[in-house]
Amino acid sequence: MAEQLAFNKPKVELHVHLDGAIRVETIMDVAKRRRITLPAATVDEMRDVCSLKEPATLTEFLSKFDHYVPVVAGDREAIKRIAYEFVEDKAKQGVIYVEVRYSPHLLANTDVEPIPWQQKQGDLTPDEVVNLVNRGLSAGEKAFKTKARSILCCMRHMPDWSSDVIELCKKYRDDGVVGIDLAGDELMDTESYPGHRRAYEEAVRSGIHRTVHAGEVGPASVVWEAVEILRAERIGHGYHVTEDQALYKRLLDQNMHFEMCPLSSRQTGACDPDFTKHPLIRFQVDKANYSLNTDDPLVLNSNLNLDYEVAQKYMGFTEDEFKRVNVNAAKSCFLPEGEKRELLRQLCEAYGMVGDASP
Repeated sequence: MAEQLAFNKPKVELHVHLDGAIRVETIMDVAKRRRITLPAATVDEMRDVCSLKEPATLTEFLSKFDHYVPVVAGDREAIKRIAYEFVEDKAKQGVIYVEVRYSPHLLANTDVEPIPWQQKQGDLTPDEVVNLVNRGLSAGEKAFKTKARSILCCMRHMPDWSSDVIELCKKYRDDGVVGIDLAGDELMDTESYPGHRRAYEEAVRSGIHRTVHAGEVGPASVVWEAVEILRAERIGHGYHVTEDQALYKRLLDQNMHFEMCPLSSRQTGACDPDFTKHPLIRFQVDKANYSLNTDDPLVLNSNLNLDYEVAQKYMGFTEDEFKRVNVNAAKSCFLPEGEKRELLRQLCEAYGMVGDASP
Protein backbone atom coordinates (compact mmCIF):
# COMPACT_ATOMS: atom_id res chain seq x y z
CA MET A 1 0.00 0.00 0.00
CA ALA A 2 2.78 2.44 0.93
CA GLU A 3 4.29 2.19 -2.55
CA GLN A 4 0.95 3.13 -4.15
CA LEU A 5 0.58 6.46 -2.35
CA ALA A 6 1.10 9.50 -4.57
CA PHE A 7 3.14 11.14 -1.80
CA ASN A 8 4.25 8.88 1.04
CA LYS A 9 5.96 11.59 3.13
CA PRO A 10 4.87 13.88 6.00
CA LYS A 11 2.11 16.29 5.09
CA VAL A 12 0.51 19.50 6.40
CA GLU A 13 -3.24 20.10 6.11
CA LEU A 14 -4.82 23.53 6.65
CA HIS A 15 -8.45 23.23 5.45
CA VAL A 16 -10.61 20.49 6.94
CA HIS A 17 -13.89 20.75 8.86
CA LEU A 18 -14.25 18.77 12.08
CA ASP A 19 -17.95 18.15 11.48
CA GLY A 20 -17.12 16.99 7.96
CA ALA A 21 -14.55 14.46 9.15
CA ILE A 22 -16.44 12.29 11.65
CA ARG A 23 -16.20 8.49 11.50
CA VAL A 24 -19.43 6.80 10.44
CA GLU A 25 -18.87 4.17 13.14
CA THR A 26 -18.81 6.94 15.75
CA ILE A 27 -22.07 8.40 14.45
CA MET A 28 -23.65 4.96 14.80
CA ASP A 29 -22.26 4.48 18.32
CA VAL A 30 -23.37 7.87 19.59
CA ALA A 31 -26.82 7.54 18.01
CA LYS A 32 -27.28 4.21 19.78
CA ARG A 33 -26.15 5.62 23.14
CA ARG A 34 -28.39 8.69 22.77
CA ARG A 35 -31.31 6.66 21.38
CA ILE A 36 -31.37 8.73 18.18
CA THR A 37 -32.99 7.10 15.15
CA LEU A 38 -30.78 7.21 12.07
CA PRO A 39 -31.88 7.05 8.42
CA ALA A 40 -29.79 3.86 7.97
CA ALA A 41 -29.24 0.63 9.88
CA THR A 42 -25.65 -0.33 8.98
CA VAL A 43 -22.31 1.49 8.70
CA ASP A 44 -22.24 1.04 4.91
CA GLU A 45 -25.81 2.30 4.52
CA MET A 46 -25.08 5.29 6.76
CA ARG A 47 -21.93 6.07 4.78
CA ASP A 48 -24.10 6.19 1.66
CA VAL A 49 -26.50 8.58 3.37
CA CYS A 50 -23.67 10.89 4.51
CA SER A 51 -21.64 10.98 1.31
CA LEU A 52 -22.11 12.55 -2.09
CA LYS A 53 -21.25 10.23 -4.97
CA GLU A 54 -21.63 12.51 -8.00
CA PRO A 55 -20.84 16.18 -8.63
CA ALA A 56 -23.70 18.31 -7.29
CA THR A 57 -24.14 21.80 -5.84
CA LEU A 58 -22.75 23.29 -2.64
CA THR A 59 -26.30 23.33 -1.26
CA GLU A 60 -26.71 19.58 -1.86
CA PHE A 61 -23.24 19.00 -0.43
CA LEU A 62 -24.07 20.88 2.79
CA SER A 63 -27.45 19.15 3.12
CA LYS A 64 -25.56 15.94 3.97
CA PHE A 65 -24.60 17.44 7.35
CA ASP A 66 -28.28 17.44 8.37
CA HIS A 67 -28.22 13.63 8.49
CA TYR A 68 -25.52 13.24 11.11
CA VAL A 69 -24.35 16.44 12.88
CA PRO A 70 -27.45 16.45 15.14
CA VAL A 71 -26.24 13.09 16.49
CA VAL A 72 -23.10 14.61 18.05
CA ALA A 73 -24.29 18.19 18.66
CA GLY A 74 -24.92 18.98 22.31
CA ASP A 75 -23.13 15.84 23.56
CA ARG A 76 -19.93 16.38 25.54
CA GLU A 77 -18.57 12.86 25.20
CA ALA A 78 -19.20 12.77 21.44
CA ILE A 79 -17.56 16.14 20.78
CA LYS A 80 -14.39 15.25 22.66
CA ARG A 81 -14.33 11.85 20.96
CA ILE A 82 -14.64 13.15 17.39
CA ALA A 83 -11.75 15.57 18.02
CA TYR A 84 -9.54 12.77 19.38
CA GLU A 85 -10.40 10.37 16.55
CA PHE A 86 -9.83 13.13 14.00
CA VAL A 87 -6.17 13.37 15.05
CA GLU A 88 -5.78 9.58 14.86
CA ASP A 89 -7.20 9.55 11.32
CA LYS A 90 -4.88 12.36 10.20
CA ALA A 91 -1.87 10.61 11.71
CA LYS A 92 -2.70 7.51 9.65
CA GLN A 93 -2.68 9.69 6.51
CA GLY A 94 0.83 10.95 7.21
CA VAL A 95 -0.23 14.40 8.42
CA ILE A 96 2.20 15.83 10.99
CA TYR A 97 0.38 19.16 11.45
CA VAL A 98 -3.29 19.95 10.89
CA GLU A 99 -5.54 22.96 11.41
CA VAL A 100 -9.14 21.80 11.82
CA ARG A 101 -12.06 24.22 11.70
CA TYR A 102 -15.61 24.18 13.01
CA SER A 103 -18.43 26.40 14.27
CA PRO A 104 -18.70 26.09 18.08
CA HIS A 105 -22.30 27.34 17.88
CA LEU A 106 -23.40 24.50 15.59
CA LEU A 107 -22.33 21.95 18.22
CA ALA A 108 -23.86 23.77 21.23
CA ASN A 109 -27.39 23.66 22.65
CA THR A 110 -27.47 26.73 24.91
CA ASP A 111 -26.21 30.34 24.73
CA VAL A 112 -26.87 30.16 20.99
CA GLU A 113 -29.82 31.67 19.14
CA PRO A 114 -31.41 29.88 17.44
CA ILE A 115 -30.44 26.51 18.91
CA PRO A 116 -29.24 24.53 15.85
CA TRP A 117 -30.54 21.22 14.50
CA GLN A 118 -33.88 21.62 16.34
CA GLN A 119 -32.23 20.46 19.55
CA LYS A 120 -33.94 20.95 22.88
CA GLN A 121 -32.40 23.56 25.17
CA GLY A 122 -29.47 21.98 27.03
CA ASP A 123 -26.44 23.12 29.00
CA LEU A 124 -23.59 22.90 26.47
CA THR A 125 -22.37 26.39 25.50
CA PRO A 126 -20.20 27.32 22.49
CA ASP A 127 -17.44 28.13 25.00
CA GLU A 128 -17.51 24.62 26.46
CA VAL A 129 -17.61 23.12 22.95
CA VAL A 130 -14.29 24.84 22.21
CA ASN A 131 -12.84 23.54 25.48
CA LEU A 132 -13.97 19.98 24.69
CA VAL A 133 -12.54 20.07 21.17
CA ASN A 134 -9.25 21.46 22.50
CA ARG A 135 -9.06 18.63 25.04
CA GLY A 136 -9.84 15.99 22.42
CA LEU A 137 -7.24 17.36 19.99
CA SER A 138 -4.64 17.63 22.74
CA ALA A 139 -5.20 14.03 23.85
CA GLY A 140 -4.99 12.92 20.21
CA GLU A 141 -1.76 14.85 19.71
CA LYS A 142 -0.18 13.13 22.73
CA ALA A 143 -1.35 9.69 21.59
CA PHE A 144 -0.56 9.93 17.85
CA LYS A 145 2.23 12.55 17.63
CA THR A 146 0.34 14.64 15.07
CA LYS A 147 0.13 18.31 16.07
CA ALA A 148 -3.44 19.63 15.84
CA ARG A 149 -4.77 23.17 16.24
CA SER A 150 -8.20 24.62 15.52
CA ILE A 151 -9.81 27.52 13.67
CA LEU A 152 -13.23 28.80 14.80
CA CYS A 153 -15.80 29.51 12.08
CA CYS A 154 -18.19 32.40 11.76
CA MET A 155 -21.21 31.48 9.62
CA ARG A 156 -22.27 33.93 6.90
CA HIS A 157 -25.99 33.39 7.60
CA MET A 158 -25.54 33.98 11.36
CA PRO A 159 -23.71 37.32 11.74
CA ASP A 160 -24.91 37.65 15.35
CA TRP A 161 -22.66 34.72 16.32
CA SER A 162 -19.49 36.35 15.02
CA SER A 163 -18.80 38.56 18.04
CA ASP A 164 -18.85 35.39 20.20
CA VAL A 165 -16.51 33.63 17.79
CA ILE A 166 -13.80 36.28 17.95
CA GLU A 167 -14.03 36.42 21.75
CA LEU A 168 -13.59 32.62 21.89
CA CYS A 169 -10.58 32.92 19.56
CA LYS A 170 -9.05 35.42 21.99
CA LYS A 171 -9.89 33.36 25.08
CA TYR A 172 -8.42 30.13 23.73
CA ARG A 173 -5.55 31.51 21.64
CA ASP A 174 -3.01 29.92 23.99
CA ASP A 175 -4.98 26.69 24.32
CA GLY A 176 -5.24 25.29 20.82
CA VAL A 177 -7.17 27.91 18.78
CA VAL A 178 -5.01 29.58 16.12
CA GLY A 179 -7.43 31.53 13.90
CA ILE A 180 -10.86 32.63 12.73
CA ASP A 181 -12.74 31.66 9.54
CA LEU A 182 -15.89 32.74 7.72
CA ALA A 183 -17.87 29.95 6.04
CA GLY A 184 -21.25 29.61 4.33
CA ASP A 185 -23.16 31.27 1.49
CA GLU A 186 -20.68 33.52 -0.32
CA LEU A 187 -23.45 35.68 -1.80
CA MET A 188 -24.16 37.05 1.70
CA ASP A 189 -21.66 39.92 1.63
CA THR A 190 -20.22 41.65 4.68
CA GLU A 191 -21.66 45.00 3.56
CA SER A 192 -25.14 43.63 4.27
CA TYR A 193 -24.03 41.62 7.33
CA PRO A 194 -21.59 43.88 9.23
CA GLY A 195 -21.29 41.52 12.22
CA HIS A 196 -18.61 39.58 10.33
CA ARG A 197 -16.68 42.70 9.41
CA ARG A 198 -16.64 43.86 13.04
CA ALA A 199 -15.40 40.45 14.19
CA TYR A 200 -12.57 40.52 11.64
CA GLU A 201 -11.64 44.09 12.57
CA GLU A 202 -11.32 42.89 16.17
CA ALA A 203 -9.26 39.92 14.94
CA VAL A 204 -6.83 42.32 13.24
CA ARG A 205 -6.62 44.47 16.39
CA SER A 206 -6.05 41.42 18.58
CA GLY A 207 -3.52 39.68 16.34
CA ILE A 208 -5.81 36.71 15.60
CA HIS A 209 -4.99 34.94 12.31
CA ARG A 210 -7.66 35.13 9.61
CA THR A 211 -8.82 32.90 6.77
CA VAL A 212 -12.05 33.22 4.75
CA HIS A 213 -13.99 30.83 2.48
CA ALA A 214 -14.09 32.80 -0.77
CA GLY A 215 -14.18 32.13 -4.50
CA GLU A 216 -15.31 28.53 -3.98
CA VAL A 217 -18.65 28.76 -5.75
CA GLY A 218 -18.78 32.56 -5.52
CA PRO A 219 -17.11 34.98 -7.96
CA ALA A 220 -13.69 36.61 -7.70
CA SER A 221 -15.33 39.65 -6.05
CA VAL A 222 -15.83 37.55 -2.89
CA VAL A 223 -12.07 36.96 -2.78
CA TRP A 224 -11.52 40.71 -3.17
CA GLU A 225 -13.87 41.32 -0.23
CA ALA A 226 -12.08 38.70 1.90
CA VAL A 227 -8.71 40.35 1.27
CA GLU A 228 -9.68 44.03 1.27
CA ILE A 229 -12.53 44.20 3.81
CA LEU A 230 -11.80 41.26 6.12
CA ARG A 231 -8.01 41.39 5.79
CA ALA A 232 -7.74 37.63 5.24
CA GLU A 233 -4.24 36.13 5.43
CA ARG A 234 -5.38 32.96 3.62
CA ILE A 235 -8.21 32.14 1.24
CA GLY A 236 -10.30 28.98 1.64
CA HIS A 237 -10.64 27.49 -1.88
CA GLY A 238 -10.39 30.60 -4.08
CA TYR A 239 -10.75 28.77 -7.41
CA HIS A 240 -12.65 31.62 -9.10
CA VAL A 241 -10.02 34.26 -8.34
CA THR A 242 -8.51 33.56 -11.77
CA GLU A 243 -11.60 35.16 -13.34
CA ASP A 244 -10.19 38.54 -12.23
CA GLN A 245 -6.71 38.54 -13.71
CA ALA A 246 -5.61 41.78 -12.01
CA LEU A 247 -6.67 40.50 -8.57
CA TYR A 248 -5.12 37.09 -9.21
CA LYS A 249 -1.79 38.63 -10.22
CA ARG A 250 -1.81 40.95 -7.20
CA LEU A 251 -2.43 38.05 -4.81
CA LEU A 252 0.30 35.99 -6.50
CA ASP A 253 2.68 38.94 -5.97
CA GLN A 254 1.59 39.15 -2.32
CA ASN A 255 2.19 35.41 -1.87
CA MET A 256 -1.41 34.94 -0.68
CA HIS A 257 -2.03 31.36 0.44
CA PHE A 258 -4.93 29.41 -1.11
CA GLU A 259 -6.33 26.37 0.72
CA MET A 260 -7.20 24.07 -2.20
CA CYS A 261 -9.46 21.00 -1.93
CA PRO A 262 -9.46 19.08 -5.26
CA LEU A 263 -12.05 16.34 -4.59
CA SER A 264 -14.36 18.72 -2.75
CA SER A 265 -14.27 21.30 -5.55
CA ARG A 266 -15.60 18.72 -7.99
CA GLN A 267 -18.43 17.45 -5.78
CA THR A 268 -19.66 20.93 -4.77
CA GLY A 269 -19.83 22.04 -8.40
CA ALA A 270 -17.21 24.71 -7.66
CA CYS A 271 -15.07 23.57 -10.60
CA ASP A 272 -15.38 21.70 -13.88
CA PRO A 273 -15.83 18.00 -13.04
CA ASP A 274 -12.99 17.23 -15.46
CA PHE A 275 -9.91 17.36 -13.20
CA THR A 276 -7.68 18.05 -16.21
CA LYS A 277 -9.34 21.49 -16.42
CA HIS A 278 -8.97 22.30 -12.71
CA PRO A 279 -7.71 25.79 -11.72
CA LEU A 280 -5.08 24.05 -9.59
CA ILE A 281 -3.15 23.35 -12.78
CA ARG A 282 -2.90 27.11 -13.40
CA PHE A 283 -1.87 27.68 -9.77
CA GLN A 284 0.81 25.02 -10.14
CA VAL A 285 2.20 26.52 -13.38
CA ASP A 286 2.26 29.98 -11.76
CA LYS A 287 4.06 28.61 -8.68
CA ALA A 288 1.31 30.02 -6.47
CA ASN A 289 1.30 29.58 -2.71
CA TYR A 290 -1.31 26.90 -1.95
CA SER A 291 -1.95 23.69 0.00
CA LEU A 292 -3.84 20.45 -0.74
CA ASN A 293 -6.65 19.62 1.68
CA THR A 294 -9.67 17.34 2.18
CA ASP A 295 -12.35 19.86 3.28
CA ASP A 296 -15.04 17.33 4.35
CA PRO A 297 -13.75 13.76 3.94
CA LEU A 298 -16.88 12.13 5.40
CA VAL A 299 -19.17 13.78 2.85
CA LEU A 300 -16.69 12.95 0.08
CA ASN A 301 -16.00 9.41 1.39
CA SER A 302 -12.32 10.26 0.88
CA ASN A 303 -9.03 10.99 2.62
CA LEU A 304 -6.03 13.23 1.98
CA ASN A 305 -4.14 10.58 0.05
CA LEU A 306 -6.95 10.52 -2.54
CA ASP A 307 -6.63 14.28 -3.10
CA TYR A 308 -2.90 13.78 -3.71
CA GLU A 309 -3.65 10.90 -6.05
CA VAL A 310 -6.02 13.09 -8.11
CA ALA A 311 -3.39 15.84 -8.30
CA GLN A 312 -0.79 13.37 -9.50
CA LYS A 313 -3.00 11.47 -11.96
CA TYR A 314 -4.92 14.32 -13.60
CA MET A 315 -2.95 17.51 -12.89
CA GLY A 316 0.62 16.39 -13.48
CA PHE A 317 1.85 16.89 -9.92
CA THR A 318 5.36 15.62 -9.20
CA GLU A 319 7.02 14.69 -5.92
CA ASP A 320 8.89 18.01 -6.00
CA GLU A 321 5.62 19.91 -6.33
CA PHE A 322 4.11 17.99 -3.42
CA LYS A 323 7.14 18.93 -1.33
CA ARG A 324 6.82 22.59 -2.35
CA VAL A 325 3.09 22.57 -1.53
CA ASN A 326 3.68 21.22 1.98
CA VAL A 327 6.55 23.59 2.71
CA ASN A 328 4.28 26.44 1.63
CA ALA A 329 1.50 25.09 3.85
CA ALA A 330 3.89 25.04 6.81
CA LYS A 331 5.09 28.58 6.05
CA SER A 332 1.47 29.77 5.78
CA CYS A 333 0.12 27.96 8.85
CA PHE A 334 -1.11 29.88 11.89
CA LEU A 335 1.35 28.46 14.44
CA PRO A 336 3.55 30.85 16.45
CA GLU A 337 6.87 31.53 14.71
CA GLY A 338 8.97 29.20 16.89
CA GLU A 339 6.63 26.23 16.36
CA LYS A 340 6.40 27.06 12.66
CA ARG A 341 10.19 26.95 12.31
CA GLU A 342 10.23 23.55 14.03
CA LEU A 343 7.51 22.25 11.68
CA LEU A 344 9.49 23.46 8.66
CA ARG A 345 12.63 21.82 10.04
CA GLN A 346 10.77 18.49 10.36
CA LEU A 347 9.48 18.71 6.78
CA CYS A 348 12.81 19.72 5.28
CA GLU A 349 14.56 16.89 7.12
CA ALA A 350 11.97 14.36 5.91
CA TYR A 351 12.22 15.71 2.34
CA GLY A 352 16.01 15.84 2.26
CA MET A 353 15.86 19.60 1.67
CA VAL A 354 18.34 22.14 2.99
CA GLY A 355 17.87 25.83 3.69
CA ASP A 356 14.08 26.06 3.48
CA ALA A 357 13.34 26.18 7.20
CA SER A 358 12.62 29.93 7.46
CA PRO A 359 8.91 30.90 7.72
